Amino acid sequence: MAEKSQNDLPRDVRGLYEKGKEAVNRENVDYAIDLFNQVLAREPRFYEGRHALRIAQLRRSGGSGGGFFKKMLRGTSSSPLIAKGQMALHKAPAEALQIAEQVLNTDPNSSAAHKLIVEAATALELPRTAVLSLERLNQLSPRDKEVAIKLANALAEIGETQHAERVLIEIIRLFPRDADLAQALKDISARKTMDEGGYEALADGSGSYRDILKDKEEAISLEQQNRQVKTEDVAARLIRDYEARLLNEPNNVKLLRDLAELHTQKNQFDAALGLYDRIKQSDAGGDSSLDCAIAETVARKFDYQVSQLDAAAPDYAERAAALQAEKQAYQLAECQKRVERFPTDLQFRFELGELYFQAGKINEATQEFQRAQANPHKRIAALNYMGQCFGKKKATCDMAVRKFQEALKEKPVFDDEKKELIYNLAGVLETLGKKAEAIEQLKLIYEVDIGYKDVMARVDAFYSAPG
Repeated sequence: MAEKSQNDLPRDVRGLYEKGKEAVNRENVDYAIDLFNQVLAREPRFYEGRHALRIAQLRRSGGSGGGFFKKMLRGTSSSPLIAKGQMALHKAPAEALQIAEQVLNTDPNSSAAHKLIVEAATALELPRTAVLSLERLNQLSPRDKEVAIKLANALAEIGETQHAERVLIEIIRLFPRDADLAQALKDISARKTMDEGGYEALADGSGSYRDILKDKEEAISLEQQNRQVKTEDVAARLIRDYEARLLNEPNNVKLLRDLAELHTQKNQFDAALGLYDRIKQSDAGGDSSLDCAIAETVARKFDYQVSQLDAAAPDYAERAAALQAEKQAYQLAECQKRVERFPTDLQFRFELGELYFQAGKINEATQEFQRAQANPHKRIAALNYMGQCFGKKKATCDMAVRKFQEALKEKPVFDDEKKELIYNLAGVLETLGKKAEAIEQLKLIYEVDIGYKDVMARVDAFYSAPG
C-alpha cells in the first residue's frame, strides 16, 4: 500500500491534522505534537502528518535535540523503547514506527529511532517516510557513507534522482577515492538516464518511438556498464566490445581504464595490470589516481589468492598470514612511493599513516597524521589516529586525551565518528586510572546508542558494582 495524502484521510482524522497545524502556528508545539501523534496512530501511512510532526519535534527541542534534562530523560527511557521497537519490527512494523516516534518526541536527533523508522517504513513500503529519516540521519552523520548510499537509493526509488546525485556528490567530496561511493553515483546516473530518456520528447511531439527505443537501449547498456556486480555474460560482452574498440582507439585512456576495471571484476588481475602499465607508458601516466587503481588491483589480487586457499588444509593459517603480510608490505611500499612522488598530497599522507598504524609503526604513523591534519577533510580523523598513537604509551596518554578533546570540539554532530572519539577518550582515561571520568564519557554514548560496541556492558557494570 502507498503512502496517503490528506485527501485520503477520514474526516475526523483530517480535522485532528488541521488542529495540529493551527497549534503549530500558535506556537503551542506540545499540543501539536500530541495531535499529530494521534493522527499517525490512526493513519501511519500519512506522510504529510509525519513530516509535520518531525518539524514540531525539532521546533520543541530548539533544533538540537534538547538540553540537559532531555538528555537525562533519553538515557532512562529511549533505550528500552528502541529495544521494544526492534522486537516489534518484524511482526508489527506499524507498531515499531509508533514506538520510534515516542523516542523522537523527546529526542528528534535519535539516530537509533530514525534507523528504526527506516526499517519499519521499508517493511511497510513507505518510501517517502524512509527518506524523511534517512535525510535526518545524513544531516546528523554527514560522513556516514552507508547512510548516504541508502538515502541516494531511496531518493531514486521515489523518482528524485537529481537529489540522489547531489547527496552522493557531496559525500564524494569528503571521500574522493572511495570506490563504493563512485559506483553508487554511477548507478544513480545510469538510472537517471533511463528515467529521463526520450519520454518527455514523445509527450511534446518532438520525439518518436524509435528515438525512445534507441535511448532506452543506450541507457540499458550504460546501466550494465555501471552495475556494481556485473554478471559474467555482461562483463564478458563488454570486454569483447572494448577490446574491439581499442583496435581503432589504442590511445583512449578512459577505454583502457574501463577495460582494466572489467578484468579486475572478473579476477583477471594480470590482464588488468597489463592495461594499467600501458597507460603508465602514455602521456597520462602521471595521474596519481592511476597509482591508486594499480595498488587497489594488486591488493584485490592478494585477497583473491587468500579466498582460493583450502581452509581445511593444515597449513591454511600460515599461508593466509603470509599472503596478508605480503599484501601489507606491498601497500606500504607503494604508498611510500606515492608520497615521495606527491609530497604535498595530504590524502596520501593520511593513507600512509593508516598503513603505518596497521603495521604497528606508531612513531611513523604519528608523523604522517600530524601532517595530514592540515587537510580539512581528514583533520578530525587524523586527530583521532594521533590520539590512538599517543594512547599506545602510558607516558603520552595525557597527549592522547588532548587530541581526542581537540577533535571533539570540532564535532558538533553526534555521529559515529564522534562516538568513536568519545569511546577512545574513555579508554585512555581508564588507562590513566580516571575510571569515573571514563564512565561519564561512555554514558554520553549510552544515552544515544546503547548498542555501540561494549558501552552498555561497561556502563551497566559500573552501576551494578557494589559501593
